[in-house]
Amino acid sequence: MSQIDPKLLEILVCPVTKSQLRYDSGKQELISDQAKLAYPIRNGIPIMLIEEAREV
Repeated sequence: MSQIDPKLLEILVCPVTKSQLRYDSGKQELISDQAKLAYPIRNGIPIMLIEEAREV
């Protein structure tokens, strides 16, 4: 499993709520607790498209 750069995690926000994201290393997702959405990370690249997110 690859790790996401902590600096990148500091600047990325949820495109819906503009809130901080939480990194789930097991599922390789960035989670917006406010929007209740999980954005996938593919090949080390966060996919921050709302249509790609899944509901949590």
